[in-house]
Order: sequence, then structure tokens, then C-alpha cells
Amino acid sequence: MRLTSKLLSILILGVFFVGCSESESPAPKEEKQASTAVTEELEVSAKPKVVGYFPAWEPERGYRVKDVVTRGAAEQLTHILFAFGGVEGGKCVLDRVPATIEHAYSAEDSVDGVADAEDAKVKGVIGQLIKLKKMYPDLKLLWSIGGWTLSTGFIEAANDVETFADSCYDMIHDPRWEGLFAGIDIDWEYPNACGIECDKSGRDGYYKLMKAVRERFGNDELVTTAIGAQLKTLTAADYAKAAPYIDFFMPMTYDYSGGWASQGPTYPHSPLFRVPGTEGTDEEKNSTDDSIRYMLEQGIPAEKILLGIGFYGRGWTGVSQPEALGSASAPAPGKHELGADSYNILKTRCPASGIVGGTAYGFCDGEWWSYDTPETVLGKMDYAKQKGLGGAFFWQLSGDDEEGALLGAIVEGLK
Repeated sequence: MRLTSKLLSILILGVFFVGCSESESPAPKEEKQASTAVTEELEVSAKPKVVGYFPAWEPERGYRVKDVVTRGAAEQLTHILFAFGGVEGGKCVLDRVPATIEHAYSAEDSVDGVADAEDAKVKGVIGQLIKLKKMYPDLKLLWSIGGWTLSTGFIEAANDVETFADSCYDMIHDPRWEGLFAGIDIDWEYPNACGIECDKSGRDGYYKLMKAVRERFGNDELVTTAIGAQLKTLTAADYAKAAPYIDFFMPMTYDYSGGWASQGPTYPHSPLFRVPGTEGTDEEKNSTDDSIRYMLEQGIPAEKILLGIGFYGRGWTGVSQPEALGSASAPAPGKHELGADSYNILKTRCPASGIVGGTAYGFCDGEWWSYDTPETVLGKMDYAKQKGLGGAFFWQLSGDDEEGALLGAIVEGLK
């Protein structure tokens, strides 16, 4: 059996310390240095992951890669997920091409204060991420494939997983941005279950696809995955069987409820625990705790699971009561989506007035909104530590306020 240099160092140190007694002379300087190096490597590997999404469309709405730096997020994140790559014809493809690689940034809007050259080999968000990576070389970037609207392509991809994996590898390693991405993230919504369309790849469809992706990318690159957190989607595919091929899972522990049920009842969209009085009454009303406990019970290692936080809220209008579980008449209006708005808007539009199920809610002029605040994020991070989880991720960077209150609470809470 071949031993790595790190393992050899650990074994040598183990023999040394077992053989030493208090009466023996101190360890030589070289061995102390080796011990320190091993300790530092273990500390780095155990560092909680803090992962945030940057969607390609956000610069059109006013949030640029530059803002990741000016608002302090770049120094706090361990990973950024660039969203999204598409899946067409069973293969990974570019999506939103103008925003992704063509839009030229001015000096004022560019992350490094330098305008894109006319003959730059790549511009757009990826061009900005290349500049960001030069400024923060330890920050890992992943290209997320799929998402809610682009996941229908996985249905065909599941029929030829090797071709899919090859195409994704080629896209991640395009010569124009070779070396930018540390790996790939698969956001399939949802294997062997229903998103915009229903997949029928079977319980092993997801496992086969993830296994093929890992085999193509090898062990030197990251392979991660965002997965649905509702129990009806978690139980549809064999995520535990796929776990050996995945560096970390990101169960989307939000959107458990929302304005798509226009008449209510009002229920927090990202509860840590079920709202009292609803336990066991409605399988649709799951909670973060339900999802995490199920994953752990299936044998997925805790350190491979990240807790999901939504930097946005969901709400209803025409609500009958300030407490949860009230009736409603319709989804509340939102800036970009009916029934949803970002934290940086809701904190003043409808300030939180209470906490239910471990997340905050507000009742304002007949509207009922649920969303996380720095206080509830700290509570969720405490839960993550108690469960031994590997860290946290969130959708998405632009939803935070200019002070970075939610991201700051994640980082502080995971210490």
C-alpha cells in the first residue's frame, strides 16, 4: 500500500510521541515544525465551508462581482457558486451567453477598477470572476449546472451520463477560463421526482450521473450538489449511495412553503423546526431539522452536509392574522418575483415581529412574510454545529444588506 507524505508524517509523529516520556529530552526543532504543519493542515481541512451563489443575471439588477468585494463578502466566503450552466441535448452548455462571457465592464463597474479590453478573450461575469480569483486566490469557484428552470435537461442527460460528464468537463475546462473553477456543482431539481417536469430516471438515476461526473473530473477537483430538501424529493433518489462521489451536499432548506399555495396557510418558508401544532399533520410542511435528520439517518456523513439559508423571504397578502397558519388571498407582491423579496428589502418593508419554527416573520398591512434575520441565522448555525455539519451555503449574495449582516451571522455563528 502506498502512503502519502502527509500520512507518513503523521505515522512518524505518532511513533515518536508514543515512545517519548516526560523524562526524555524535548523533540528536535524539525519534528516540532512537522507537527505544526500537520496540525495546520488538519485545521484547514476542518474549516467550516461558507458558500454563496452568484447568479449570472444579478449584474443586470445592479449587483456586480465588484460588490462581492466592496461589501466584504469575498473575505468571508470559502466558495462561490456561479449560477447557472444549462443542460441541453443531454450536455452541459453555456446559458445567458451575453451576461456570462460577452458584456464589457467599465472601469467603474469592474471588480479591479480596470475596464475590459476590447479584445479580451472572455468578458462578462466569468471575466469578472477571473479578476476576482486573482485578487483572492484562496477563494474557490464552482460552476453550478441546472437550477429550477434549467433542470429539465437532466432528464435526457440521465440516459447517457458519460456524454453528459464529458461535456461538463469540457465546459469547465474551456481554454478561455481554464483554471478558474475548482470543480462543478450539480443542481438537479429533481431526480426521480417532479420540478418543472417530472423525471423518471429511477432511484439510481442520480447516483449514476454523479458517479460518472466524479469519474470524469477525478479526485483533484470538487464535485458538489444542491438537492431538494422536501422529504418527498429526498426520499425519491438514493443520495446516500451517491455520497462517496460527492464532496459536499447542499440541501435547499428553504422554500418549504410559499405563495404558490395562494390561500395559505401562512407558514415560514425556511423553518428550522416545524411550527408547533403542525407536526405530523402535513407532509408538505417539513423543516430543516426533518431534512437534516433524514440525511444523517441514511448514512450521509454530517461533514458533507451544508445547511441552507435563504437571503430572501416569502409572503402572502390578505392575511387573516399576525401569527402563522393564517388564511390568505394571494401571494404578496415582490420586486422581481410574486410572493418573494430579498432580505435587504424586507428588513424595512416588513420588519420582523416574532420568531416561529426558528425563523423570523413579520405582519404588515395585511401581508405576512417569513425570512431569516441575523438572530435566526445564528440559531441555525448553532444547530449546524450541534449536528457536526460541514458549514453553510446561501441563495444568494445580492439578498444581503450592504453591511453583510446575514453573511456575517453565518461566519460568526460557525466559529
